[in-house]
Amino acid sequence: MIATHSFKGRRVALFGLGGSGIATALALKEGGADVLAWDDNPDSVAKADGEGIPTGDLRAADWGRFASFVLSPGVPLTHPKPHWTVELARGAGVEIIGDVELFCRERTLRAPDAPFIAITGTNGKSTTTALTAHILKSAGRDAQMGGNIGRAVMTLDEPRRDRYYVVECSSYQIDLAPSINPTAGVLLNLTPDHLDRHGTMQHYASIKERLVAGSDTAIIGVDDSYCLQIADRLERAGRHVIRISKRLSLTDGYFADGTNLMEAEHGRYSRVGFLEGIGSLRGQHNAQNALAAVAACLKVGLDLGEIQAGLESFPGLVHRMEQVGRKDHVLFVNDSKATNADAAAPALSSFPRIYWIAGGLPKEGGIESLRGNFSRIARAYLIGEAAPAFSATLGEAVPYEISGTLAAAVEHAARDAALDTGGEAVVLLSPACASFDQYKNFEVRGEAFRQAVHAIEGVTPIGGKGP
Repeated sequence: MIATHSFKGRRVALFGLGGSGIATALALKEGGADVLAWDDNPDSVAKADGEGIPTGDLRAADWGRFASFVLSPGVPLTHPKPHWTVELARGAGVEIIGDVELFCRERTLRAPDAPFIAITGTNGKSTTTALTAHILKSAGRDAQMGGNIGRAVMTLDEPRRDRYYVVECSSYQIDLAPSINPTAGVLLNLTPDHLDRHGTMQHYASIKERLVAGSDTAIIGVDDSYCLQIADRLERAGRHVIRISKRLSLTDGYFADGTNLMEAEHGRYSRVGFLEGIGSLRGQHNAQNALAAVAACLKVGLDLGEIQAGLESFPGLVHRMEQVGRKDHVLFVNDSKATNADAAAPALSSFPRIYWIAGGLPKEGGIESLRGNFSRIARAYLIGEAAPAFSATLGEAVPYEISGTLAAAVEHAARDAALDTGGEAVVLLSPACASFDQYKNFEVRGEAFRQAVHAIEGVTPIGGKGP
C-alpha cells in the first residue's frame, strides 16, 4: 500500500467503495488523513465499515470542512450529468480528484525521480501496459504495474527512487488527475468511445491529451487525426514528443516495417527490435503496442538487448489474442475480451486462415464493419443470441454453422481445422459480442474456451495452464 502522507491531518471526503475505493480510503487513513467515505450501495458501506474505514452519508456532511474530495472513476463527473456528490463538492469549492492523482502527489513528495510510465488510448493500453511492465521485470527492474489493469494504484509498493511504475490510465482516471506527471506518457490512439461519459469526441480527446501534456516525454501514436493534432500541438508548445506509427514510415520517431521495429532520426533509420516469431505480438496493432513499450523503456534507461529479450518472452494478455493450445498445424487463440466488432478486428486481421467462433449478446452494428476480413475466415461457428443476425451478415460470403454453445463450436472448429491442408489454421474465439447471454463475463467465457481446448485429445497447452 502507498500511504498518502501528503494528506496527513486533512479532512477528505471519498465516494465509491468498490475495490479501488476501499484501497484508496485505507491508503488515506494509513497516511493520517481524516476520511469520511460513502457509497450509494449499502453493502459497499458495510464492507468499508468492516475494514475500519469511517463512513457517513455525504449528503449530511459539512462540505466546508473538506480539503479534498476523492471520487471513484466509475462515478460520472460531467456526463450524462454530474453525480450528486460532485455538485456538493463544486458548490463548496472542494477539489475533486481520484486515486491516480493521489499516487502522483505521493510520488512527487517522496520519490520524484522514480520512473513513472503512464499509458492511455482507446485501444491497446492494457497490452502495452502489461508488455512494458514485463520488459522491465525481465530486465531485473522492480516494476510495479497497476491502475486500470490488475492492482489498484494505491495498493502498489511505496514510491522509491529505483522502483518503476507502469500505470494504465482510463479517461475517467485522467479526468480526476490534474497533476499527472509521468516520466514517459503514452497515448496510443483515439477513436470515439465513452461519449456517454464525456459528451463529445473533442472533450474525450482533450482529457486523454492531459496525460501526455504533463509528461517529461510524450509518446504519441500518430495514425489517427486526433492524436496527430495532439502531437503537433505539444511540439509547438515546446514539449518533447516521440511519434510512433504502425503504418507510416516516419522521418523522426518509431515505426513498424513489417515485423521490424525501426527508429528514424532526421531520416536516418536503425532497427531497435523485431517481432518475427513472437506469437503473442502478432498483428499490426501489436506492432504499435510494442513500439510504445520500446520508446518508453528506452526513456527510463533500458538498453535494446534488455528490451528485445522482454519482447520475445512476453506471454501476452489473458483473453486477448492469447495462445492457449496447439495440435499439429492448428493453433487455438482465446480473444474473449473482444466484446464488439472493433475489438475483434485486430485478431481477424492477424491470421490468414481462421475458424472463427463468434457470437453472444450482440452490440449495436453487429459485425458488418468486419466484412473486410471475411476472406480470412475459412468457416464461422456462431453461438448465443447473436447467431441469427451474424449468419445474415455472413450470408454467402463465409461458410458458417449455428453451433449454439461454445463447447459445440470448439469441437466442430477443431475438427474442421484439423482437416485444413493450407498451412497453419487458427481456431479463434473472438466473439465481437458481450458474454452476458451465456456467461457472467468475458473472463469466464475465455476460461470455458481454454478448458474446452485443453480437453481435446492431443492438444499441447500453451502458457503453462493445462486442463
